[in-house]
Amino acid sequence: MDAQSVNFGNWIRIRIVLTFLLAGLVLIGLSAVIPVPLIRFLLWIAAGVMLAMTAYLTYVYYQFSEQGGGVQRRLWTLVIDHLHWDHHGQALDIGTGNGPLAILLAAKYPDAQVTGIDYWGQAWEYSQQVCVQNATAMGVAQRTRFQKASASKLPFEDGAFDAAISHFVFHEVADAPDKRAVIREALRVIRKGGAFSFQDMFLDKEIYGDMDTLLAAIRSWGIDEVRFVETSTILNLPRLLRHPRVLGKAGLIYGRK
Repeated sequence: MDAQSVNFGNWIRIRIVLTFLLAGLVLIGLSAVIPVPLIRFLLWIAAGVMLAMTAYLTYVYYQFSEQGGGVQRRLWTLVIDHLHWDHHGQALDIGTGNGPLAILLAAKYPDAQVTGIDYWGQAWEYSQQVCVQNATAMGVAQRTRFQKASASKLPFEDGAFDAAISHFVFHEVADAPDKRAVIREALRVIRKGGAFSFQDMFLDKEIYGDMDTLLAAIRSWGIDEVRFVETSTILNLPRLLRHPRVLGKAGLIYGRK
């Protein structure tokens, strides 16, 4: 196993950071050649905003990274620790990215077979090829497989899996206007009695509505046990990561079907 060669990626995309940096530098350059004081002042303000965003995103990137705060791995571990199953059989990782959850789950539980699905769109710096490389490096290639699919319409029969996990994916599913439908689709492919652990921006009422109403809806879909916990109550997160657009509205919905 060569864990040093594993590339799980970072939620903060480098090209986004570079875009803000470039925009800030361009605005500074424009301010140097435009003689109108008011316009120069406005350009300085805009440049300051761009550079402040660059600094903030760089900080978040560092906190998420393995070489920095390691927050991503702590969040992955949180999802896996809330998956209460017997660790045997088939598990599904929905929105696998570069495969961290699927691979870590397979590495932790040698009797599990794990499938990871993702759409792997151009907006994200992930790929199916990197998933396979990571699984090989971690020594779990024989017990993991990865395929392209949308979380809004999973290509599996009802009850095909003993367990399912997902991490900050549901709210990003572009082809599902109602993100609650994505949760329901994830639960559909779990067998009766199977376990699930999903982490997402569940406290964002614009996406999921009221939490009590959401949990009631999930129970109405035939789920025997469902619980919610706010991520920040479990993990001691840096204050700047608790911003609503980062992890401030994050939570776990977990239980048994």
